[in-house]
Amino acid sequence: MRVMVIVKATADSEAGLMPSSELLEAMGKFNEELANAGIMLSGDGLKPSSNGKRVAFDGPGRIVMDGPFAETKELIAGYWLWEVKDMEEAVAWVKRCPNPMPGPSEIEIRPLYEMADFGEAVTPEAVAPHDRAREAIAKR
Repeated sequence: MRVMVIVKATADSEAGLMPSSELLEAMGKFNEELANAGIMLSGDGLKPSSNGKRVAFDGPGRIVMDGPFAETKELIAGYWLWEVKDMEEAVAWVKRCPNPMPGPSEIEIRPLYEMADFGEAVTPEAVAPHDRAREAIAKR
């Protein structure tokens, strides 16, 4: 089972407060444990939303909005992609994680869809471009 582990933003992360050397070291060790256990597929921290953009879709229309974005509790400060056997294993690993922020923080765990989850919509024609995209990514 693949999951996205989402580090929620805080006022400090949105203000661009950088982590201490101690936190960087602790997170590095945690990431090393995840990698050595075969859990971590990828992961990174994100710059504050003031450096970002949002694109709103309405039919064929597109509107580009500049950050920062107001609702800090809805923002992401970082993420991991993990391969775990089940949600319980993901929760167990998150509980071992150093607190990613200097104060209170939250980490959310969300399962990723697999092609089989889409049922009858999964036709050879629908799957083919996804397979080609994965192959192109793997070649990089």
